[in-house]
Amino acid sequence: MTDSNYDDIINLPHHVSRRHPQMSLYSRAAQFAPFAALSGYEEAIAETARCTVREAELMEDDRQLLDRKLSCLSSRLTEHPVVSITYFQPDMKKSGGKYMIATGIVREIDERGRMIRMDDGKLICIDTIAAMESEVFAPDGDQLSENGPAVLSG
Repeated sequence: MTDSNYDDIINLPHHVSRRHPQMSLYSRAAQFAPFAALSGYEEAIAETARCTVREAELMEDDRQLLDRKLSCLSSRLTEHPVVSITYFQPDMKKSGGKYMIATGIVREIDERGRMIRMDDGKLICIDTIAAMESEVFAPDGDQLSENGPAVLSG
């Protein structure tokens, strides 16, 4: 071997501390693992990639059908019918949102405040409702209920 600055220590035994326990290979490797140089970057990318949809505007016929269903439902609240309501929930962070479905018993309909309160406490804005389904509405859409007003499908 050639003359080196480490000739005096190169053949000494490996030092093992009596005070500190030896670090595991896993912990030693973690020291060299990559780190997030830009904190929050991955969250920002995930947020940008998250998809939202635009709220569809209902046609006048669909709006009238929903109004009739709402009126029928309002008159039959004492029967505690189970209703599935599809409504638009705006996204709090970016434009658009997503459609949600709430299924349960309607506790009350506040037509003045334009809100529906479900039995579980969920509040749904009437203006965001896209569809309503229930046994109180006939499945073919030609009639809302046995005692309710007839609806012409078009």
